[in-house]
Amino acid sequence: MVWTMVEPRVVPVTGPRVDGDAVVFELDDPDRRLGGVRLEQELGIAGDEVEFGYDETVRRWELRLPRPPVRRMEYQLRLSHAVGGTETINDPANDNRAPGAFGEKSVLELPGYTQPGWLGSGTPRWAQSAELSIDTGVGPVDVEVLSPPEHPEQTTRLVVAHDGPEYDRLAGLGAFAAAAVHRRRVPPFHLALAAPGPRDERYSANPEYSAALAARLIPALHEELGTSGPAIMMGASLGALAALHAQRRHPRAVAGLFLQSGSFLVPEHDECESGFRYYRRIIQYVASVHRAHRFSSPVPTVLTCGATEENVHNNRLMMATLRRQGYPARLYEVPDMHNFTAWRDALDPHLVELVNAVWG
Repeated sequence: MVWTMVEPRVVPVTGPRVDGDAVVFELDDPDRRLGGVRLEQELGIAGDEVEFGYDETVRRWELRLPRPPVRRMEYQLRLSHAVGGTETINDPANDNRAPGAFGEKSVLELPGYTQPGWLGSGTPRWAQSAELSIDTGVGPVDVEVLSPPEHPEQTTRLVVAHDGPEYDRLAGLGAFAAAAVHRRRVPPFHLALAAPGPRDERYSANPEYSAALAARLIPALHEELGTSGPAIMMGASLGALAALHAQRRHPRAVAGLFLQSGSFLVPEHDECESGFRYYRRIIQYVASVHRAHRFSSPVPTVLTCGATEENVHNNRLMMATLRRQGYPARLYEVPDMHNFTAWRDALDPHLVELVNAVWG
């Protein structure tokens, strides 16, 4: 009898999968050209737990992780080449990608995740009603304004979004506003998408930028649009910090706050950010907020944050401080991380709640 060696049948990888209480990631490497593969993620998983192992029988790299406490997971793969050098790539076996400020990432959507219903509403996005470059004490601030199509001249309400163009492009903020107003879930308002410019400098508790918002940007928008009164201010990460900073320094300019994954840095939780150029200015300002026993002009405030992201601890502290000082503040912890899709998915119902709390 003659025995013939049969090569194992290698089934191509089709992307990550959920296997019971685990998540399995795989990467084909039939010629063993890689020296190692590592999962790049922001869930805080220890480094030795995200290293893939090589399975000779199927000629691929594999990693099994306990199912993370999120409903969707953005990730990339860091490859170490056998001949030397490393690179970070999106998962070639996974066509599901999410946009981000620093480029796309691969996405694993876990059972139970659904996209917000307003994405498929079919409501036309509002047309641009104005495009301004407003001179301020910190330089020009570029703003694109979207307005409801029916009787915009009768709409006196204004929402100002930090990182506005990115919020619109990566989180669908303009589409959300159109759908929410069209369905009469909120009263009509103008949406001002403020470009960041030198973001780190402006958004890091900079008093000159806050003064520019209150003294130049909001008045210029009111003049252009025929709006009046204080505006709702919103932002994510440093943009949320800048919105809170503006409201507390110039309370007559801001009627409500929508703060997503705010960078309310405190040393006990955020020492890892100490290399950031404006870290000291931020922690000194945030400390002053926490020290205050009261604040004379609290406004309705909604905070959202990923339940497992780094900023959740300082957001919990900030929510407790604001409530102690009289703000009608609520924090919603969402099953996601620090990214634009997470912020998009929290717009409904939480921005709806904030707008109605301010304007009814």
